[in-house]
Amino acid sequence: MLKDISKIKFYNNILDTIGNTPLIKLNKINKGLKPLIFVKAEFFNPGGSVKDRIGVEIIADAEKTGRIKPGGTVVESTSGNTGMGLAIAAAVKGYKTVFTMPDKMSQEKVMNLRAFGAEVIVTPTAVPHESPESYTSVAKKRVEETPNSILADQYENPKNAEAHYKTTGPEIWEQTGGQIDYFICGIGTGGTISGTAKYLKEKNPRIKVIGVDIKGSILHEYFYTKKYSPVFKTYKVEGIGQDFIPGALDFSVVDEVIVSDDPESFHAARRMTREEGIFVGGSCGTAIAAGLKYCEKLSEHDVVVILLPDGGSRYVSKIYNDVWMKENGFLKPERVTMKYVLTDKSVDIPKLVVVEKTATVRKALELIKQYSISQLPVIEGNKCIGTVTESNLLSVVLNDSTKFDKAVEHSMEAPLPTIHMNEEMQSAVKYFAQKIPAVLVVDDTKPIGIVTRFDILDFMSH
Repeated sequence: MLKDISKIKFYNNILDTIGNTPLIKLNKINKGLKPLIFVKAEFFNPGGSVKDRIGVEIIADAEKTGRIKPGGTVVESTSGNTGMGLAIAAAVKGYKTVFTMPDKMSQEKVMNLRAFGAEVIVTPTAVPHESPESYTSVAKKRVEETPNSILADQYENPKNAEAHYKTTGPEIWEQTGGQIDYFICGIGTGGTISGTAKYLKEKNPRIKVIGVDIKGSILHEYFYTKKYSPVFKTYKVEGIGQDFIPGALDFSVVDEVIVSDDPESFHAARRMTREEGIFVGGSCGTAIAAGLKYCEKLSEHDVVVILLPDGGSRYVSKIYNDVWMKENGFLKPERVTMKYVLTDKSVDIPKLVVVEKTATVRKALELIKQYSISQLPVIEGNKCIGTVTESNLLSVVLNDSTKFDKAVEHSMEAPLPTIHMNEEMQSAVKYFAQKIPAVLVVDDTKPIGIVTRFDILDFMSH
């Protein structure tokens, strides 16, 4: 029987699903603020970010102008999301892709691009924009070396902003019924905020457009002074901020630029996920953190839209990873307990190395050498009954070599002081002030780790 395809609801290809992302009302994280605040959830795009909109637009323009022929290569310097948008469009249209990325970007982004068959070249983050090692310079060089290739050039390509003028702006205007008063958006290449703002201001010039920059970037300073410091400052948030002024950025349609920093950004992202159930990335956290502070001065009559550029799945190894957050100084508890200090210790050394009282001195010395430690608790069952140290054991065997094979219980010293894992770090500091080298951390009565003076100093230093 011949099927009637007109009755089947479908898209011709994945590119047709780009755009028309939802507005979602904030309900918890904005508690105490007066305006009605919505977020534009761009992670609903098939590639998971706002950059899907420009990927298809840039490639379509290159085809229309004849700059790329069948079988050609699309090259771009990207923080990951534009690469994904281009990779999707290139896969549908049959082009190869090469992407350059700074080394601070998450491994999820690198692996996602490689899943599409892209070649990914990782470059140093902490180099100036004009350096031959920068991801933008490396991408330009690759285009020069590759026949039938184009540089997507999101930083300078007018199609970047045009894509948002055609889609993002009209969607927000329609979704708010033309009632939007404030549009808040992070600034990276500048295309998203410029194109969207141009459309919204054409519809209603009274709409205020608020750009969000990240601390360490030059954009906030340049907006207000038309100057910027030549000192390069790195930051951990991915995808926004710059050390140069992109051609795709039109500051004439931006009313104000506000700033957030790394810690505020990451904590705002985690709060959005846990309180609103909206799984977002770090630059979303930047927009939310700065945007909510800005909303403190607004009234109950104001309608605010904050653009969320991508989702959180690309950052699970970073901002949603407590170990990474702690290592970078972004996750600190109100009370620093011994459990917290113990968790923070280097993964190269086990949290607890012990020796049974019947083990030989030789065995104890082997453990001390293997793990580069200075003291070993001597246990009987789950109870610590004494301690042996490297200097103590060496003194024993140097005086009598037959004791190498004697049980450590005959050479042990008094047990280390014990501290419950929920006690504060200051409890250990008191012992260290008495020149005691280490303490034993216990859960109830069970030993779970050793914390030394060095561990406390290492923890405090970072």
